[in-house]
Order: sequence, then C-alpha cells, then structure tokens
Amino acid sequence: MQAMKRFWIGCCLLASVLGATMQQAGSGMAAELVRVDRIWDQAHHNAFTDLARFKGQWFCVFREGTRHVSDDGSLRVLRSEDGSKWGSVALIESDDSDLRDAKLSVTPDGKLMLSGAGALHDPSEGSHQSYNWFSDDGVTWTDPADAGKRSDWLWRTSWSNDGKAYSVGYHTGDPADRRVRLYKSDDGRRYDVLVDNLGIEGYPNESSILFMEDDTAYCMLRRDAGSKTGMWGVAKPPYTDWTWHDMGVRIGGPHMIRLPDGRFVAAVRLYDQKVRTSLCWVDPETGELEEFLALPSGGDTSYAGLVFHDNRLWVSYYSQHESLDEETETDFTTAIYVAQVKLD
Repeated sequence: MQAMKRFWIGCCLLASVLGATMQQAGSGMAAELVRVDRIWDQAHHNAFTDLARFKGQWFCVFREGTRHVSDDGSLRVLRSEDGSKWGSVALIESDDSDLRDAKLSVTPDGKLMLSGAGALHDPSEGSHQSYNWFSDDGVTWTDPADAGKRSDWLWRTSWSNDGKAYSVGYHTGDPADRRVRLYKSDDGRRYDVLVDNLGIEGYPNESSILFMEDDTAYCMLRRDAGSKTGMWGVAKPPYTDWTWHDMGVRIGGPHMIRLPDGRFVAAVRLYDQKVRTSLCWVDPETGELEEFLALPSGGDTSYAGLVFHDNRLWVSYYSQHESLDEETETDFTTAIYVAQVKLD
C-alpha cells in the first residue's frame, strides 16, 4: 500500500511538471521547468523556506510543526551536494516560542546566517522576537542573537555593497500600530532603526530588498489590509527617503533576485484564480509583475528561496497540492520542494 501511494504521488508530480512546462512553452515565454524534487515531508506542516549556496553546497531551511500556526515550530536545515539528494544537518528549537520563517544569507565575513522570528508563548512583554544564528559550515550554529525591537518581525536581511545589513521589520504587537521600520546593522548581530516609519498604510509586512551596483535599493513589500496590493519601493543611500508605487496585485511571501543579464525575477504567492506559487518578471521602474511560470503548487503554498546557479534558477518552496482534498478542503501535509528552471 505504501509503495502504491508513493508511486501515485510521483505520477501526480510528474504530470504537474510536464503540464506546467507545456503550458509555458505554449504561451511563448522563454522558461522551462526542468525538474521538481520533493525534498522533505517529515512533519505534518513543513513550510516557509529559503535556499542558499554556501561553500559549494546547497542549504535549504524551513519551519516544521504540527500546523501552519502552532507552539512547536522549529527550524530545519537540510544540506545537499548536488541539489537532488538532501539530508537533515541541524534542527533549531525553542522552549519559549514558535520559530518561524527561516531565511539564509552569507555575511561579508563568510559565515552563513540564518534569520527567523519566535512567536513568543508568553506575549506579555511582546508578541515576537527576531533572531539570527551564525555558522561556519551550516551544521553547527551559534546561540541566537536578538535582532531588532521586541514585537518587530525582521522578515529578511539583505546585504548592501558596502557590507551593511538591512531589514524591514513589521510591527506585530498593537493592532493600531501597523508600521514598518527599516533596520540597519554592521554585522547582522546588532540592529539599529534607520527609518522609524516607512509611512505605508494597509498592514505592510513581508519584504525583499535588492541593491544595485550604483547602490540603488529596491524593495518589494506585501500588504494585508485595504486593497491588499503589494508595494514597490526605491531609494538611494542613505536609504532614509523612499518612493513607493502600488504594484496593483496581491502578493504573499515575496522574494526577488537579479539575474546576471540584469533582469529582476520574483517568486510570490498569487491569489487571483487558483492560489499558487509563481515566478514573475519585475519591472524595476514600476514594480509591475509579469507572471511567466506557475510552479506545481496549491492550497497552503509559497515562501520561496531563489538562487541562480549553473545557468538555472533554483527555487525552494512549500506546497500542499499533492495532499490537498480540493472537494472537502481538508488540510493535509505540506511538503518542501526544489524546482529547477531554465531561462532563455
């Protein structure tokens, strides 16, 4: 019975991959979904991923727990030599919080930095605390270093050309105070507020920042109130004065990178029609998104990591599409996937 179940899951995944590839080829977009691997499904809820290349190896991090929101969330670290065969090398746990939304970056001094936030079991002095952990090998990690103010969720850290860390922190405490702050750090350990309020309405929260060669910064930011459409920000050093544009589309779990040819590519959750994890081109002048590839996904999904390596775009993400009963909308297991996409 178990062998038959695995065979059926594999057939469904292969059909999804081939369908997505053929659909994109028919639309004339220069993108090919080469393969998708299901790399982890050991917990009931496996979600909120990121992906990095570090010292010639792949690392994928994510939260695992019993539900989308539960007190037992921990951060799992997987490692791979080739991007196909993965094994667990670390599990970061907390006695006093649900650890969430792991993110990876490489520090200027050559360490792998894992960022995340703890939803505190005792919220009497704040709802969340953001943390950073550091490692020389991705296996052994330091104790967590507090990042930012209590109840500010520093969702992702990006490094500027001069080796400074920047992160947008959104307030999770008082519902009447839904501001987002811009934080800056010299080393990823101590963060100071650079901009106390970026002045965005509509419950702004998750974000991704890119720095260009001329030090221009671009920020893609999610909103969950009002129109719920994303915002696109642009700033020059010292990044205290931002210009914002309404992207006109609702997004979730935003992340973006710049390809070697200069194009901006983003991975987001899209909500129009079927909820899905999709890859999109981004117009840096306006923040307009052009969807070019919907990954095999559905239900509870998104929160992608992006790496361009060996002329392919590698994408980590989570999804429920292989176990979701669409007729009853029963909540089954979410799993972690890594996709490889060829771009022309």
